Amino acid sequence: MERIEGAVPTSPASSQGPIGPSGPAPMGPRIPGGDRGPGDRGPGDRGPGDRGPGGPRRESRPRREKGRRPRRRVCSFCVDKVKDIDYKDVVRLRRYLTERGKILPRRISGNCAKHQRQLTVAIKRARSIALLPFTQE
Repeated sequence: MERIEGAVPTSPASSQGPIGPSGPAPMGPRIPGGDRGPGDRGPGDRGPGDRGPGGPRRESRPRREKGRRPRRRVCSFCVDKVKDIDYKDVVRLRRYLTERGKILPRRISGNCAKHQRQLTVAIKRARSIALLPFTQE
């Protein structure tokens, strides 16, 4: 093997780079808690009382003011004691359609789940025999 001036001798042990076979070289005494202060925690660092399992709730975000909730609407079909919704009752079915022809959801119309399902079937039947339009233009 030739020796070149200024070259570092290579061997299988030194070809592993700056980290040797036993790991990185020690850097000095370890500081408990690291080099960050008590308020310099990262996003994944949790301390005691940071809403872990059973920890107290953090009040860091201000609570959002909620406006007055509107009163829960009552199912008009239940009030009228309707057993089955008739698809031929176009006047009643139109009240549950938007201007664009979409069926109003339960949370807006106030129907119970049972009557909302019946209403949807009745509107679709009325659309299929052209009593109600699919879209409104």
